Amino acid sequence: MATVVITGGSRGIGAAAVRRFAARGDRVVFFYEKSHDRAKALAEETGATPICCDVAREDSVREAFRQIPQVDVLICCAGISQVGLFQDVTPEAWDRLFDVNVKGIYHTVRQALPHFLRRHSGCILTVSSMWGQVGASCEAVYAATKGAVIALTKSLARELGPSGIRCNCVAPGVILTDMCAGFDLETLEALAEETPLGRNGRAEDVAQALQYLADAPFVTGEVLSVNGGFVM
Repeated sequence: MATVVITGGSRGIGAAAVRRFAARGDRVVFFYEKSHDRAKALAEETGATPICCDVAREDSVREAFRQIPQVDVLICCAGISQVGLFQDVTPEAWDRLFDVNVKGIYHTVRQALPHFLRRHSGCILTVSSMWGQVGASCEAVYAATKGAVIALTKSLARELGPSGIRCNCVAPGVILTDMCAGFDLETLEALAEETPLGRNGRAEDVAQALQYLADAPFVTGEVLSVNGGFVM
């Protein structure tokens, strides 16, 4: 039985990952920041252990990991987005997106590494976006953070591979989670039509890709696109 730690686990892709890994019998711990009711319900549904943690704060992440005796797989799902013109992005918004989407991974990987290095094994999975691969109009800062996630993941794969630690990334496309809540039905239908597979993604699609990467012993440094062919 592996111990799987999932950040951003109370909703969206993170919650789907909690359900998938718990259903197959893994010991799952998930971090959440504000969604107390969702976290409680998910814990009751799956048997996973919720820990309130702000991944953007080093002290919060350190305290969370003090409650975890072992880590075999770290899945970094915590993330936020912002839509708007680049000239309207405030310095505070810029900092907040990088604090959560990039620094959050920095904090959690640093805390998980001692667990991995002691056993000379481990798996780190990050969640980027197709916009981190190709850029996105009106989501420039979000895309920049997700591009950084890809670069960080590939760098860690090179650095940690000799220690038996694998690092991979998924790059989702249009996934029907809270991040799409601001899109109207017409926009979502148009996005589905642009997708070669003819539909938008579900959080479960990404969770399945994360499970594959968690179980693939000779795969590291990869970015697995989960976008239905929207970006190739």
